[in-house]
Amino acid sequence: MTKSEKINLIGLDNVSLTELVAKWGHKPFRAKQLINWIHQKGKSDFSNMTNLANDFRSHLTEYSVIATPKVITKQVSSDGTIKWLFDVQNNNAIETVYIPEDDRGTLCISSQAGCTVACRFCSTGHQGFNRNLSTSEIIGQVWWARDEIKKSLNTDSGFEAEDDRVITNVVFMGMGEPLLNYDQVLPAIKLLIDQNAYGLSKRRVTVSTSGVIPFMDKLSQDCPVALAVSLHAPNDELRDQLIPLNKKYPLRELMDACNRYIDFAPRDFITFEYIMLDGVNDTDAHAKQLIDICREVKSKVNLIPFNPFPESGLRRSSHERVRAFSAILNGAGIVATTRKTRGDDIDAACGQLAGDIKDKSKISELMRKRKSIPIKKETL
Repeated sequence: MTKSEKINLIGLDNVSLTELVAKWGHKPFRAKQLINWIHQKGKSDFSNMTNLANDFRSHLTEYSVIATPKVITKQVSSDGTIKWLFDVQNNNAIETVYIPEDDRGTLCISSQAGCTVACRFCSTGHQGFNRNLSTSEIIGQVWWARDEIKKSLNTDSGFEAEDDRVITNVVFMGMGEPLLNYDQVLPAIKLLIDQNAYGLSKRRVTVSTSGVIPFMDKLSQDCPVALAVSLHAPNDELRDQLIPLNKKYPLRELMDACNRYIDFAPRDFITFEYIMLDGVNDTDAHAKQLIDICREVKSKVNLIPFNPFPESGLRRSSHERVRAFSAILNGAGIVATTRKTRGDDIDAACGQLAGDIKDKSKISELMRKRKSIPIKKETL
């Protein structure tokens, strides 16, 4: 192995790192120490890992590295939301968003450079797709953001912030469909819940999916965390137009998969995400269809005001329509909340993340053509 082939340790979970350490001829407990230094203590310089033997530190320096994607830009919203643009090489950049609240700090991370699902209402889908992110690039967003936020808090307050307080929740709701990058996302999830790494509970790590059923089933067996399903339409005819993946995995099959997931999930419900599109999916009749779905699956509904972008050709439902829609759901005993829009002044709100993608898939060209095709209104 040459220095140019150094292994990036930041993306290795406990099993992978233990195997690597053993291959190097060292005891398994060294892997646990390394994970603690890298992720819990946030160290990237092996010389600072003082409880490691000198010869082991020298070996680490020669054959490995701890590296995150480089930050291109950082933007701060008027509401305190932070958005970073990370360079992931070859003219690709991905976005990560931190949303501070009084009782939590939520980090929204990306799993792909672009997205192949091509949802009509999502800015990422209009950028096309280049590649899956590596585990190092996924978990590197968390490592960098926590370090940056902690430094900022220390500067502002004069006191050292607790590592496990600045980011309390991580959501795979950034760029990409996480379950279509399953082999790289799974080790990242395992690091997030590892008590020697980030120490988050399974309830505080959420994977959002448009409904990739085979990998929903696989996640339920491998490492069930909180699950959010991007529903956005209460019938197949409309969902086919908004989320093309629905043609492969229609609602009947998706609901069955949700019920299977609940058997293993850390929560006894699934969150249905439902973006509110003016005149498209926001009528009283749509609300009544959504009630029927929610009665099939233990679920909560998160209504999301659409965050417009020029390429979509869509409009946000009015505040009055969102309230009326929510009232119908709540009146039927369905728990429905409306997501507060955060970071829209820096294009960091839900559906606005786009990064800078060198599209290999030609999806962006297809999406431009789809914009001119009106959404067919169903007979309800």
